Amino acid sequence: MAKNKTLIVIAGPTAIGKTALAITMARHFNTEIISADSRQFFREMSIGTAKPHADELAAAKHHFIDSHTITTLFSTGDFEKQALEVLDEIFTRHDLAIMVGGSGLYLDAVTKGFDELPDTDMEIRNQLNLLFETEGLEPIKAQLEVADPEYYAKVDQANTQRLIRGLEFFLSTGKKVSAFLTNSKKQRPFNIIKIGLNMERSLLYERINHRVDLMLQEGLLAEVESLQAFRELNALKTVGYAELFDYLDGTITYDIAVEKIKQNTRRFAKRQLTWFRRDEQIHWFSPDQSDTIINFVADSINKTNKLPL
Repeated sequence: MAKNKTLIVIAGPTAIGKTALAITMARHFNTEIISADSRQFFREMSIGTAKPHADELAAAKHHFIDSHTITTLFSTGDFEKQALEVLDEIFTRHDLAIMVGGSGLYLDAVTKGFDELPDTDMEIRNQLNLLFETEGLEPIKAQLEVADPEYYAKVDQANTQRLIRGLEFFLSTGKKVSAFLTNSKKQRPFNIIKIGLNMERSLLYERINHRVDLMLQEGLLAEVESLQAFRELNALKTVGYAELFDYLDGTITYDIAVEKIKQNTRRFAKRQLTWFRRDEQIHWFSPDQSDTIINFVADSINKTNKLPL
């Protein structure tokens, strides 16, 4: 692949407007979008994942939206491999592609690559699963936060499997998952420009609360009810679904469930920003600066293309 191809990465916390910017840029540059949202892959989960609506999907070609079922195991490594294959296809048609999402691990998978992770001790996994069954998630979270704070800062706090996996890896190898995920950056045969979106914290939290209200109006509870038979799957152990499962179980009231969704989503957004701020290659903008961002990208591409080979 020629080095004059460019991948534009749009990163940022949930509800900040990444999808809208990606579509605006895709239309401007006449190209396609790769979704790097770890839950929008699953076709059964739409409302709770803030998946782009039909008119948004029609406005620009998207990849990895509704691409998998929740019963399919789809790892970060799988995404790295498949996304690079899709990029190869896009770059046969366009000089520029866009990847957008709030899942830092998935964005890093494509831009940096992952080392192969060593095997872990299945007995430790069994012990942690038993700990979860008897004492819940809190002791696992507490141990993981101490053992691997970098991974803990990013991982979805309601995602049982990922939390157990992170602690299992540390206890088995004595090494941090986060160190392996970013240890050696792979060289990609295309240029990468990273755009980060941020805004005043109080405004972001207002947007998050409003989005949750809209999800509920659009039928999030009915979506969660339809997925109760699959609630033990990894994909559904996540914010927006876990809290409503608790409500359906009768362990909390509806109002408390709604408030917990908002609270946990705000916390998730904070962790996302913590993750992205560590990346010095990200250029930060406000979501209302689409024209400025487009000009910045165009100028960056022009400068890169003028460099001697």
